[in-house]
Amino acid sequence: MKADALIFDFDGVLLESEYAGNKQIADYLTGAGHPTTAEESMANFMGLAGSDFLAAIERWIGRVLPDDFHVARKAEDDRAMREGLDAVAGAVAFVRSLPADFPRAIASSSKTRWIERHLEHLGIRDAFGDKIFSGREHVARGKPAPDLYLHAAAALGVDIGRCAILEDSPVGATGAVASGAYVIGFCGGTHCGPDHAARLRALGVRDIATDFDEVARLLA
Repeated sequence: MKADALIFDFDGVLLESEYAGNKQIADYLTGAGHPTTAEESMANFMGLAGSDFLAAIERWIGRVLPDDFHVARKAEDDRAMREGLDAVAGAVAFVRSLPADFPRAIASSSKTRWIERHLEHLGIRDAFGDKIFSGREHVARGKPAPDLYLHAAAALGVDIGRCAILEDSPVGATGAVASGAYVIGFCGGTHCGPDHAARLRALGVRDIATDFDEVARLLA
């Protein structure tokens, strides 16, 4: 393969969570008097976490978020955790196609509890072992800093220059490119609009995959 290890983002790459989550944000903001579409939410907030995520929303609406925003977000997260979400098309088969001894990790802005629960829903929790890393829990600086990818590569014992990173969000792609890895911009999720590939290329991503068959060809 072109790389000695593969680092996956999670939401929007393996899990179809981006559209559902951003639609909930957009619906909440619209109901609070700040008309926002799911597409605008994805363009402005996708890939961010913690204080960076909240700051981006507050810049968008020009005010401090109401307390009930956090209540609404928790309710949506609880629903998703309870009911599960779909896999991105082809994701499960692709993960299962990797050689058993091929190093792989997840490097996500989400909490490990979220990642692990949804990996269980998808039936591929065993494929990642203890190589599940969160920008909220494992590094001081999450995406768009490259730190989380560097942490994952170190845990895998593979030089970052020999790693491939599969990323869908502009925030994540920014850090992935800065890390020095081979970056594949993934546009196979339902949240990716017709201009998504161009946005990733503008950040320095050279290769784009619109599905996991293309990912496999790029890595071959």
